[in-house]
Amino acid sequence: MDSRQLEYFVAVAEELSFTRAAQRLFTVQSTVSAAVRALEADLKTTLFDRSTRRVALSAAGEALLPEAKAALEALDRARAAVEEASTGLRGNVRIGTLARLNLVNMAELLGAFHRKYPLVEVHVATSPTGSTGLADDVRHGRLDVALLGLPKPELSGLDVRDIATVPFVALLPASHPLAGRTGGREAAPGPETRHTKPYGMPGVRLEELAGERFVDMPPGFGNRKMVDRAFDTIGMPRRIQVEVPELTTIPDYVRAGLGVAVVPDLELPEEPDVAKVPINGTELTWTLSVATASGRRPSRAVTALLDLIGESTRPYF
Repeated sequence: MDSRQLEYFVAVAEELSFTRAAQRLFTVQSTVSAAVRALEADLKTTLFDRSTRRVALSAAGEALLPEAKAALEALDRARAAVEEASTGLRGNVRIGTLARLNLVNMAELLGAFHRKYPLVEVHVATSPTGSTGLADDVRHGRLDVALLGLPKPELSGLDVRDIATVPFVALLPASHPLAGRTGGREAAPGPETRHTKPYGMPGVRLEELAGERFVDMPPGFGNRKMVDRAFDTIGMPRRIQVEVPELTTIPDYVRAGLGVAVVPDLELPEEPDVAKVPINGTELTWTLSVATASGRRPSRAVTALLDLIGESTRPYF
């Protein structure tokens, strides 16, 4: 048994596919298959139940998986400790983030990290299914760390630190009867979160918007999940007219009269024909968190990156 065999075994176990495991490891399927067969021969057991349609872990494979992960992590830590002592911190960090995330200046963050740890390779990824996909990638080891915007019940299996909180606002066409309730904004203090509350004019309540057509992001995005749940809670589910993959494009569809929106107030660009209106009568907020997998000790490189993330969080006022 060697570390490469364990690495291939873990990849197949997490992907439940020899083909996807080979793609993840940048090798060919025959190499992965041969390594797993050699490991099974060494252990004198079958680690996967294979068929033409699916790959599943056997009972022996289920037992081996956490031990194999722990062994690989221990080897990585030992290797990193020796390399850091001799030449400086090395390693790889796979970080997932949301597209056009203004609360964290990713360019500044990763630039500072590269200057401090030039021997660490950083790979940045997004997910077409938003925070849900990123969280799943962290749980299954495809990412080391991710910036997420999910409600707490959907963060199981992750170690999470909240780094910023912002309110939701309604976006309405300027001609909408409720567009005049814009009001003002005051900041509420907090060491870890930046959370604002509306004041002045009354704003709008979710009940007043429930009959509207909505523009929003696809269901896998955390902000969409939170708003869907808020409307379900008041017994008035929404009708989504337009789904778009980026938050910054939502005002364009609102301005065109295709619907209204309820979105986090993440420094959206000012649109002359779109009114940004506070929401009252609910504690609807969006929280940005940084997440790693529970029960898996982060590498030294990941820990170093986590230390810098808080410093690159933009205050929200």
